[in-house]
Amino acid sequence: MGYAKTALLMAAMTALFLGVGYLLGGTAGIVIAFAVAVAMNAFSWWNSDKMVLRMHNAHPVGPDDRSGLSEMVADLARNAGLPMPAVYLIDTPQPNAFATGRNPENAAVAVTAGLMQSLTREELAAVIAHELAHIKNRDTAIMTVTATFAGAISMLANFALFFGGSRERMGIVGTLAMMILAPLAAALVQMAISRTREYAADREGAEICGNPLWLASALERIAQGAARIDNHAAERNPATAHMFIINPLHAHKHDNLFSTHPATENRIAALRELAGNVRPSAIPRTGRKSVKAGPWG
Repeated sequence: MGYAKTALLMAAMTALFLGVGYLLGGTAGIVIAFAVAVAMNAFSWWNSDKMVLRMHNAHPVGPDDRSGLSEMVADLARNAGLPMPAVYLIDTPQPNAFATGRNPENAAVAVTAGLMQSLTREELAAVIAHELAHIKNRDTAIMTVTATFAGAISMLANFALFFGGSRERMGIVGTLAMMILAPLAAALVQMAISRTREYAADREGAEICGNPLWLASALERIAQGAARIDNHAAERNPATAHMFIINPLHAHKHDNLFSTHPATENRIAALRELAGNVRPSAIPRTGRKSVKAGPWG
């Protein structure tokens, strides 16, 4: 169901983008919109991971790090059947994490110093498993494309006043309405896709780490920390907020249209329900050997 909903939302985003192009310039506008989309997506496809990591001042963690973080990621990546992603550390006290990369072979997992310090070993493993699930499901690529589409729609809508064809078709009132409503609609679709992929990654992450309750506990701790502690890099770059496991900007109490993330309470409830439906014998262990304890305890 999650993939079907994502496909429908992606189709809606594409239709909206082409529709804006048509309203701006008719058939020629569709061609221009398509060309813009190809160029922007090609650039984002190859460079978005480097740009995001740079925005958040993420530092690479080597395989010989003493914290045990790289070893934990490697064990969980084996569980998920994934190649070892690059591992990054973000020097911020807010507990949080995200994954990025155009495909599993070129992926990265970034965790904050606050996450390392505030979670137990099992909770940290669950968070990393959630991010690996995003990589496995190619959500990092999906969200890059949707974010690029949303940005392109906003850009085209802002150009509406300069296209005579749009004014002739819709009039000045219709053109102004499109300039406001098209970016809003694109943002709503983007947020809906983000929420859908978070629920899917929660389920997949629980399978990878071996216990849904570990992730439920981690989400509760992260949400409490994110509500109290500012993430200054995220505040400067709010367009990256949808990438984090918990919204780094502020907490949402409901799954409303303007949320980039589902309500944490709903995610925790779904994980607890999942834990009640899974036999212990059916849950895989976290790697070939127990995950090494790090400074998180």
